[in-house]
Amino acid sequence: MNISIDREALARSVQDVMKAVSTRTTIPILTGIKLTATALGVTLTGSDSDISIESFIPLEKEGRLFVDVKRPGSIVLQARFFAEIVKKLPQQTVEIETEDNFLTVIRSGHSEFRLNGLNADEYPRLPQIEEENVFQIPADLLKTIIRQTVFAVSTSETRPILTGVNWKVENNELVCTATDSHRLAMRKVKIEAGHAVSYNVVIPGKSLNELSKILDDGSAPVDIVITANQVLFKAEHLLFFSRLLDGNYPETARLIPTESKTTMTVNAKEFLQAIDRASLLAREGRNNVVKLTTLPGGLLEISSVSPEIGKVTEQLQAESLEGEELNISFSAKYMMDALRALDGTDIQISFTGAMRPFVLRPLYTDSMLQLILPVRTY
Repeated sequence: MNISIDREALARSVQDVMKAVSTRTTIPILTGIKLTATALGVTLTGSDSDISIESFIPLEKEGRLFVDVKRPGSIVLQARFFAEIVKKLPQQTVEIETEDNFLTVIRSGHSEFRLNGLNADEYPRLPQIEEENVFQIPADLLKTIIRQTVFAVSTSETRPILTGVNWKVENNELVCTATDSHRLAMRKVKIEAGHAVSYNVVIPGKSLNELSKILDDGSAPVDIVITANQVLFKAEHLLFFSRLLDGNYPETARLIPTESKTTMTVNAKEFLQAIDRASLLAREGRNNVVKLTTLPGGLLEISSVSPEIGKVTEQLQAESLEGEELNISFSAKYMMDALRALDGTDIQISFTGAMRPFVLRPLYTDSMLQLILPVRTY
């Protein structure tokens, strides 16, 4: 292999595929990045067997030359060193040439590195996915969907299925649900699928977090292909594979209350800031609990008591308040996470009693919802 390549384009691709490379892997070759040069351009691959990322650098784009392939070929280079080297090379052009015994020479300006490479034939092959049932979501919307759900996945491995986000596709609608059994985040979105596709899969939260970091902010479409044990996200010059979690996701629809005894509408930003202030004292105490009490005249009182430190109380005017009086305690962190995830200035919160889960929704749409279980206080 002998190529010269634009350093910025290479650094960007290396950065992307590094997100799939793990230092803790049982397969030593996976600590490397695979480079493959063909007549079309250069492909970089990183994988930790759960996630695989492939980034392609074309010969040219919009009239700008990126790659000159003098001799095609492939090599695997130690990811950590290669990434650092590329970042710090002095010139805009990088030459990469492989010699005997997989020795790889990297030149830029007056700088020359010689890295011991590995045989690319030993690198595991990426899953071959039949692209029959594809649906599309714009990149910026996909990032929003991930942001609004993935924070609620479980971090505990006791129920591995809850460490992922449930993606359900039917009737041209995608419903994404995440729960750690103390709270739940749900987001619905209409999709355009060429034909009637239906899926019910669970994508690891870690995979979605990494995908979100790589995707551009623009509205370019991302193709999504789901198979029995893999999902593929396909953007321009980028392939992102993730394994799916085994097992059945719990039926969450029945957790969401259909009626309410107390309903309030609050300004999301004001409410978030009040909870944040109340939690200043709660953070020190046990599991960050704040208390919400309804008062006459549409007032809400948010308070927190930490016996060793002190007490905080704040009153807030609700934009509307209907139903029974309420006195409820909940985790400030869960409430703040939920409020940050919901788009919109006004949030409606529906309660069905002090010990029942309550629901937060933006006022004018039912496409997103957050559910939180209260905390029992004695």
